[in-house]
Amino acid sequence: MEKTVADALVDALVNWGVEFIFGKRGSGLVSILDSLNQRRNQIQLIEVKNEEAASLMACGYARFTGKVGVCFGSAGSGGIRLLDGLYDAKLDGQPVLALTGAPPFDTGGMFGQQDVPLELLFMDVAAFSTRVTSPDQVENSTNQAFRAALGQHGVAHITIPVDIQAKPVKRGNTSVMAAQSISGLFAQRARLPYEGDLRQAAEILNTGKRVVIIAGKGALGASAELDIVAGILAAPIIKALQGKAVLPDDNPYTTGVLGPLGTEPSKQAINNCDTLLMVGTSFPYTEYLPVQGTVRAVQIDNDPTRIGLRYLIEVGLVGDSQRTLKELLPKLEHKMDRSWLEEIQGEMGKWRAEVETEGSSKSGRLAPQMVAWELGKILPEDAVLACDSGNVTGWWAKYIDTKEGQMHAVSGNLSVPGSSLPYAIAAQAAFPNRVCAAFTGDSEISVLLTEFATCVRYGLPVKIVILNHGVSKESLLRPDLQGDEAYIESTAETTYTIRTDFAAFARSYGAAGFTVKDPSELCPALEAAFANQTPAIIDCHVL
Repeated sequence: MEKTVADALVDALVNWGVEFIFGKRGSGLVSILDSLNQRRNQIQLIEVKNEEAASLMACGYARFTGKVGVCFGSAGSGGIRLLDGLYDAKLDGQPVLALTGAPPFDTGGMFGQQDVPLELLFMDVAAFSTRVTSPDQVENSTNQAFRAALGQHGVAHITIPVDIQAKPVKRGNTSVMAAQSISGLFAQRARLPYEGDLRQAAEILNTGKRVVIIAGKGALGASAELDIVAGILAAPIIKALQGKAVLPDDNPYTTGVLGPLGTEPSKQAINNCDTLLMVGTSFPYTEYLPVQGTVRAVQIDNDPTRIGLRYLIEVGLVGDSQRTLKELLPKLEHKMDRSWLEEIQGEMGKWRAEVETEGSSKSGRLAPQMVAWELGKILPEDAVLACDSGNVTGWWAKYIDTKEGQMHAVSGNLSVPGSSLPYAIAAQAAFPNRVCAAFTGDSEISVLLTEFATCVRYGLPVKIVILNHGVSKESLLRPDLQGDEAYIESTAETTYTIRTDFAAFARSYGAAGFTVKDPSELCPALEAAFANQTPAIIDCHVL
């Protein structure tokens, strides 16, 4: 049997190490789906209910593994619905490949069914977007798509008309120029800054009396180096939201998150520092940074366009965070005066005691902070937690401690509501022996709730913890007022809605469902759910 374009595409996916592909079946992908079925022992197809979930799963897979996440959608609307997750990947720098179908090649532009030029539609979201118009083009295009996704930390897209998918690929028919560029290879650079810049950065950090480090997503692979640098410089480490898992929260140097969801000690540290080291972040909340020009600042980022993006930087070190810190370490001088660090550590100790008191309280009504606190305690050290984007993000940032070995993720710049479940599904597929959970709210989980069926279908024991307010989000924009009886009463008439029974929904699929209405029920429900080997929903009725 002759190798088809679809076969060549799937062969290329296998050669690039793809193990999972997320998508929804459609008539525009018939040949590709047939080829995937033939290679099902090498690539697992996870079929979803909605293409948006497929692209979010691909993005989540990329976040947790560092590999290219692959998703697909059929022609027309099927491809269009991928865009939400693809923009999530683009804005947070995650490598994702999207595959889409298209109507027969010779019917393009003839106002036919599903005739949307997806390669043009995707030009903004994708670093590489192309339509395959010749059978011998597919291997080159696929290789280049992977190189673009990995090299530019973004989205690549290939759309293939349904008739082209079934055509045979004849080796030797490609042009000389094309034949010279089909290598399925991704070459990497050392990503190290100039020696002179390293020396200048070290001089600034050695001179500083009150140094603070802000670590973001780009520092996730540099935990050990950050710990050593903080020890030498006697510097507190503040974490950007997407860098929450850079260091465990019991690390003596960390002060937690900075920003609208941040801690008081982080604010104190940033407001009183004289030197700033930003590692793997350009930190979006400029109002929380020191007044421009009042502190000396060094920034490490592998993207030179991010250096000095939001703060006046004296020295920019363009390179990989881990490698750059290793090169910087021998040039740093150990600070004998530890009073600055000890002051911030003292404040952090007080703040943590207050948070523990709030989270561990079992009196009164069930509050969101109680749920977050107990969830953080029960999660094992190798757990993977996906937090949703919404009011729930604040409770995650403040009350769920990151443990060493855990992975945490949240949709960052796009802040996609409903993203936690697709992220958790992708994580569970990638790490079948680890506990994978989604932390979400009733509004957020409702966006893609049908993907719970995907968990059940593929036997993915994802745990979903829901803060079920039964109240519209407008009344929840003030976390400081949640639990305030007068505030609850004043908003009751205009904001309360029907409270969905998510536990019953889970049981309707043959999975585990637990309802929690009182603080005394919380720990037993979490323990039972996490001990269960099936997908489970823990429906927490909070006020």
